[in-house]
Amino acid sequence: MASSNDEFVFVPLGGLGEIGMNAALYGFGPKSRRKWIMVDLGVAFAGPELPGIDLIMPDLAFIETMRKDLLALVITHAHEDHIGAIAALWPRLGCPVYATRFAASLLETRRLGEPGAPKVPLNIVSAGARLELGPFNIEYISVSHSIPEGCALAIRTPLGTALHTGDWKIDPDPGVGWSIDEARLRAIGDEGVLALLCDSTNILREGVSPSEKEVAAKLRDLIATATGRVVVTTFASNVSRLHAVAEAAHAVGRSVVLVGRSMERVVAVARECGLLEGLPPFLGPDAFDRLPRDRIVVLATGSQGEERAAMARIAQDEHPGVRLAPGDRVIFSSRPIPGNEKSINNIINGLARQGIEVITDRDGLVHASGHPRRGEVDQMYDWIRPKIAVPAHGEAMHLAAHAEFARFKGVEHVVTANDGDVVLLAPGRPAIVDQVPHGRLYTDGSLVITADDEAIRQRNRLAFAGVVSVGIAITAKGELAGDPDVVLAGIPTLAVGGKTMEEIVDRAIFDTFDNLPRPRRRDPDAVSDSIEKAVRNTLRSVWGKRPQVHVLVMQI
Repeated sequence: MASSNDEFVFVPLGGLGEIGMNAALYGFGPKSRRKWIMVDLGVAFAGPELPGIDLIMPDLAFIETMRKDLLALVITHAHEDHIGAIAALWPRLGCPVYATRFAASLLETRRLGEPGAPKVPLNIVSAGARLELGPFNIEYISVSHSIPEGCALAIRTPLGTALHTGDWKIDPDPGVGWSIDEARLRAIGDEGVLALLCDSTNILREGVSPSEKEVAAKLRDLIATATGRVVVTTFASNVSRLHAVAEAAHAVGRSVVLVGRSMERVVAVARECGLLEGLPPFLGPDAFDRLPRDRIVVLATGSQGEERAAMARIAQDEHPGVRLAPGDRVIFSSRPIPGNEKSINNIINGLARQGIEVITDRDGLVHASGHPRRGEVDQMYDWIRPKIAVPAHGEAMHLAAHAEFARFKGVEHVVTANDGDVVLLAPGRPAIVDQVPHGRLYTDGSLVITADDEAIRQRNRLAFAGVVSVGIAITAKGELAGDPDVVLAGIPTLAVGGKTMEEIVDRAIFDTFDNLPRPRRRDPDAVSDSIEKAVRNTLRSVWGKRPQVHVLVMQI
């Protein structure tokens, strides 16, 4: 029973305004004494604008200060943009974690492969499960997605129910994994739903998403008609796609070779969960050279152009176990994630130079998205009939288009929120009522750093204009003790006129030192400051850029 001071709020810390890095909070109770649950805790992948950074994670500073009131972390499915930050950030939360068997197994398998990763208390749930967590009653509802065991969440409170869809689509024949439970969703809609927080990824695309069954049929044809080796690269987590490739290979007497650690890890978990029953064992890369060209199908990682994944090395003919030849066929059973197009094109060009046939989704139905197009979203709204719509899981253009669509569907209240917004769902008129601290954390090697860490700014400056390091030794009398030691990195070799940059820097150092008054020559700090400014300004005058300049002065 709700009291007069109770509120039901939604607070996204990631995933609204970008695709990836999903982390959402639901709070219930008086403003000063709310209880919270978190839904998902994922990563986004860093681009070239963040040199040296591997992953981007949501900043949890807001909920860390109230971790005693965080009742649980509830996982919708096992994609990295929904679970990838758990290992790094769960120690800051310390709450129980609820996940399906497949997601929990992937988390545990990855932990065992990462020395020092924390032991997270994982509670296994399945579709139809209900959790009683303080004021929240949470029901898991099966949905189709491009990974097994995807779930939507019906989050019930004394002030109403929020349906958090997670990632989903309507697929009558998903191959492996659960179908969307239309009957249960309709029943929940009949009960009355306060708010729908719905996937916006494909809202700009009309119609409905193709089924995995259609993709499987196309892959079967492409594998059956191939005369040489076949390589299929796809998302390792798409077990239905892996199953379809394996079935197609088996039907024509080909063996399946797995190449890539993430592929091996997912297959191991899928077999443990009974999702690959009836298929012969997959082989490792060592089997590649033993098999005739027309008796092999390779499942390889790297469909998104990842430079350290298998496909990048195969495309450069540098993979230690997989070498292709003209007449072989490579199928990209995937679609580029925005931002990855250049890396993927580099791989395709590398394969083309080797005379290898490349097939992508431009050539046929070799991929189907795991997210709903506009026609499927339309059906979801018809089933749920919410009073409030909060578009989720998308960039600004997706959220705006989804909001317009929800209004077209006649939803009474539409709230377009972004990360850090506090959305009041009940009581009263829904609205953004506050902002909480939010932001991004970066994984930098084995460290987690904040987005404002000086290292990020310095790396970008170094990437733009290089660095000059100068080492100088001076005597107590203010004389040079030998020649300066100068190292240039990321600086062009020659200036206009043919002089080398090293000559120009050396001249700036000697002229600056010679023109310093004797007392300042005996002051290491004065020498360092003067030479640093002189070198930077000199290079700017001949090059147009101001590099980082580091000067170390030793007095001997």
